Amino acid sequence: MTSYLVGLIGSGIGPSLSPALHQREADHHGLRYVYRKLDIDGLGLGADAVGDLVRTARRLGYDGLNITHPCKQAVIPHLDELSPDAAALGAVNTVVFDGDRAVGHNTDWSGFAQSFARGLDDAPTRRVVQLGAGGAGAAVAHALLTLGVDRVTLVDADPARAAALAAGLAARFGEHRAVAAGPDGLAQLLATADGLVHATPTGMAQHPGLPLPAELLHPGLWVADVVYRPLDTELLRRAGALGCRTLDGGGMAVFQAAHAFRLFTGREPDAERMLAHMTTLVTA
Repeated sequence: MTSYLVGLIGSGIGPSLSPALHQREADHHGLRYVYRKLDIDGLGLGADAVGDLVRTARRLGYDGLNITHPCKQAVIPHLDELSPDAAALGAVNTVVFDGDRAVGHNTDWSGFAQSFARGLDDAPTRRVVQLGAGGAGAAVAHALLTLGVDRVTLVDADPARAAALAAGLAARFGEHRAVAAGPDGLAQLLATADGLVHATPTGMAQHPGLPLPAELLHPGLWVADVVYRPLDTELLRRAGALGCRTLDGGGMAVFQAAHAFRLFTGREPDAERMLAHMTTLVTA
């Protein structure tokens, strides 16, 4: 039986469903698949330790790693090669060990793109406001522009980070298609926006709450969240109560996992089967 050893590096990853999603899909392919969580919080480490963890995993015979918050950008200097997507985004969520080389990929952007096309394919996309310009935010904004959004306005607690991401996106997709704005302008931005995408940890089980004042939501918006644990975040509940179309983070989690599974194993995953697994896992 072909076997694989993979892992997940990140902070507060106890609730992650990635191990179960990967292992259940591997079972259908007849693979022996071990997926371990390497939680930097539990290890008493910071994001700057990700390089040591990657090197240790390679020495221990891992086939690959998933990388999550807050290590998606910190891991890059410790890799030997980046896929074109990961290089463009400046964020890595999947590392494949190829002999002595550690190669970084980004399946977050393609995962979000596939989820959006599945759940909000006919939504208006002239003006979209995105909260968050970190690793996940970079991937999501790239996906939105790839899907044809006219303009993405990035709002982050760190204005310099939002400005840097906007500049990089504008260089790839065209001037004025990505811009940065401060949180103080959020009310005016959302009043005329078609959609809101949330790409920060707020709303996760360990970071409960809303990422913006609830009164800024209105029925003319569609709202997408990248958080998937829980699927029904407070943001999506508030938006849904107003009549907004919503997209939870489950699809992105599944599709990015499916794309990573393909990179790790060379096998073609069944994404619809993995979506069904996600539903059973979050309701268990």
